[in-house]
Amino acid sequence: MVVAVHCRSCGACTVREVPKDDDRERDVCHACGEIHYVNPKIVVGSVVHYGDRLLLCRRSIEPRTGFWTIPAGYMENGETAPEGAVREAWEEARARIETDALIAVYSIARLDQVQLLYRATLLDAHVEAGPESLEVALFEWDGIPWDELAFPTVRWVLERSIEIRADPGKAVITVGNPAHFACRERFSEARPEGGRER
Repeated sequence: MVVAVHCRSCGACTVREVPKDDDRERDVCHACGEIHYVNPKIVVGSVVHYGDRLLLCRRSIEPRTGFWTIPAGYMENGETAPEGAVREAWEEARARIETDALIAVYSIARLDQVQLLYRATLLDAHVEAGPESLEVALFEWDGIPWDELAFPTVRWVLERSIEIRADPGKAVITVGNPAHFACRERFSEARPEGGRER
């Protein structure tokens, strides 16, 4: 957890306490009244297709150096979620992509993260490792290195992509927590009759 020792507004020392009309401890500045909220980080990424192949990156940074992942990372201020996914694909794999649809929203409370993962198309076959990747490669579906994937969310979104590939009529968005695979909810089940995906 991030702790604000000094107030970002006035520089005075903060105190960890429950503010009036709140129910959680926050870093509070008694000098100027600023309450420092620490909110979840947003991760954006994409399952990138090129024909029947899929783009994966072998991580060059911790955590999980040397393991394979989809292009993904923290969203930046001033960009939309799809723009962030496009930027991450370029930074990690020098891949020019076009996002298609949001295919997964993962809420990982223990990491204070919300992950927004898209389906995307690689616009040309040229890819190369960016500074956060040891190598990048296009894998056939049956060649995915399942035992060398970096995170549970990578496995889960790849499995979801396989489901969608096998049955394109399925609802696109899946929502859940990868630590509780059995409790995931399909967007189609929550959608009212006649509703549309967005």
